[in-house]
Amino acid sequence: MRDTVTSNDAAIHLDRVTKVFGKPGTDAEYRAVDGLDLDVRPGQMLAILGKTGCGKSTIFNMIAGLTEPTSGTVRVSGRDPFADFDSFRGNMAIVFQSDRLLPWRTAIQNVELGLEMLDTPAADRRAVAQLWLSKLGLGGHEHDYPHALSGGMRQRVSIARAFATNANILLCDEPFSALDESTAGRLRAEFVRLVKENGKTAVFITHSISEALEIGDRIVVLKRPAMIAYDVSFDADTPQAEREVIRSRIGDVLAA
Repeated sequence: MRDTVTSNDAAIHLDRVTKVFGKPGTDAEYRAVDGLDLDVRPGQMLAILGKTGCGKSTIFNMIAGLTEPTSGTVRVSGRDPFADFDSFRGNMAIVFQSDRLLPWRTAIQNVELGLEMLDTPAADRRAVAQLWLSKLGLGGHEHDYPHALSGGMRQRVSIARAFATNANILLCDEPFSALDESTAGRLRAEFVRLVKENGKTAVFITHSISEALEIGDRIVVLKRPAMIAYDVSFDADTPQAEREVIRSRIGDVLAA
């Protein structure tokens, strides 16, 4: 079943978006995204899936306001994330593939970082940081430095930092790909639970079919240059047999 949402209702709206690197019309031109239309409704967990080089990261960077489209329109909560980048402080949070913790700051100080940038009073940000570290199973490790934490624990700190700002939109760029599968599986389940419990909208970049099926309630499969080849929605009640059909269809699309 394809997801249906109007642009007016969308938390994230991409309309005929194209991104070209290099000088257009020359041999140096590289078309990463080509006329992409995509709407993500509030509260949705969207997994964007595709092979390396299909344009996933380029789409991610445009939604995050890190780069602007060559043509077309990108809107997040009705605003241009590139032109209005500063207005998204505290409204959009990013979890990267690497934890990107500051090594000279403790776990709780790393979680407080986004709140400091929002000028949250010290006592309030300490309480919020402590709350999210506890929710992510890191009670007792608040004052550990990153070098003393495992990879999974560091990524938990990174996730806590994202949730602590109470951003409405979470962007995740393969945040569990560097972890062993057992650790990654536990973190995926916790991440999904926290997103749903807190009513967040999330976009999750992955190249793993299994991860997309675990994370998403909607999966968009991209083909180079970043065109939607398959768009499917499902929920927790979707039977396993139907999920296997979806898995098979995704595999066929990626193999084509």
